[in-house]
Amino acid sequence: MTETTLKNRVLIGKAGLDGHDRGAKIIARALRDHGFEVIYTGIRRTPEEIAAAAIQEDVAAVGISSLSGAHLRLFPAVVEALRQAGAGDIPVLGGGVIPNEDIPRLHEAGIAEIFTPGTPVEKIIAAFRAACATHRSSRDL
Repeated sequence: MTETTLKNRVLIGKAGLDGHDRGAKIIARALRDHGFEVIYTGIRRTPEEIAAAAIQEDVAAVGISSLSGAHLRLFPAVVEALRQAGAGDIPVLGGGVIPNEDIPRLHEAGIAEIFTPGTPVEKIIAAFRAACATHRSSRDL
């Protein structure tokens, strides 16, 4: 697969029992509108399913969304599932209803970026571009 194919290929997923996916779909559409190739897993996926899809689809970044309050368990579980599958170099970005006091813990758990309600779409697009660039450079080593 060429760098052009990989550079902006991302996966958007909804881990756990959270059935609210409007925000994830809006971000997926915004990413597509800005030239990203987006794979959307749909709702109610396990961290292992998200990691497996990310590897199978050869993505450069994973975005996960949580509105259920399970972000402290599910987001790190996606990072760990990627590590366990040998794909720990794929950056994970998270968004949703996340209290500010939880953000440092999520960063410590390996989540590259966290987006809360009201984050400008431009900031999210820039973060995904940076995550894809980080992934490409880790593969070039």
